[in-house]
Amino acid sequence: MKKENIFTKHPILKHLCLMLGISLVILIIAFILIKIYARHGKEYILPDLVGQNIEALRNDNPLELEYVIIDSTFVKGEEGGIIISQEPKDSTMVKKGRKIYVTVTSYKPADAVMPKLTDGTSLRQAISYLESAGLQGGKLTFVESPYKDVLKQSHNGREIYEGEKLPKGSMIDLVVGLGDNQKPATVPFVLNKSVEKARRDILLASLNVGKEHYSKNTDKARAVVYAQQPEYTGAAYLPLGSEVELWYCNPEDKDVERIVREFQVDSSKIPVAEGQSDDDDFEIEF
Repeated sequence: MKKENIFTKHPILKHLCLMLGISLVILIIAFILIKIYARHGKEYILPDLVGQNIEALRNDNPLELEYVIIDSTFVKGEEGGIIISQEPKDSTMVKKGRKIYVTVTSYKPADAVMPKLTDGTSLRQAISYLESAGLQGGKLTFVESPYKDVLKQSHNGREIYEGEKLPKGSMIDLVVGLGDNQKPATVPFVLNKSVEKARRDILLASLNVGKEHYSKNTDKARAVVYAQQPEYTGAAYLPLGSEVELWYCNPEDKDVERIVREFQVDSSKIPVAEGQSDDDDFEIEF
């Protein structure tokens, strides 16, 4: 008598085993496909992209990275399409096809509309109005006048009037009346401040930004002041419109926070100058 096969005797078991085998094969295939799709185990070090042209990177792209521009900023003197910042940061491990979010320099500055500053506007108000319009304060010139307001506004030597369009970020030179203000300006403390903040504080102190020096490989978008001349003493006075020279670096390059801490210890007994508050964001009233 022929021995009965277990699958013949129990057909349901045969079907269950068949279903289990098929499911196992499907799972194995699925895992293989997922591994291939995710490129499991194949990660690469993301290089530093800051300073490189985004179009050049797209044309030479062995990792098949997808560059997504999230913002653009016009930087005077820089060609368009240069990467200013990236996310993820350099040295991050990434897989092929990863999206990289970048901020680049724009090819053309957007237009800004010139506000009117010559209608009883103080220097403090003028700087604020220019910033709100996307413009920057340029050179300050102080002249004898019964009024201590902005008397003239110009760009590249040409007088500018309310409503005129200029490239965003343009420098607007101001002629300011002295009124009865014959007091000298107090040199502000700008160590560890950004380029924009340092320039603003110097203008608000009725002084001009002199020569600006950048250390090698300094990222202008992150640069901070590590040295200034004249130095802040709390009692350093200059004629209105004098220049303050600035040196910039990346925050980590010269341990600027340590420089500031040491300065604060050494200068703890510096008297607060007239017209200056106790914090480092003092501004002189006009």
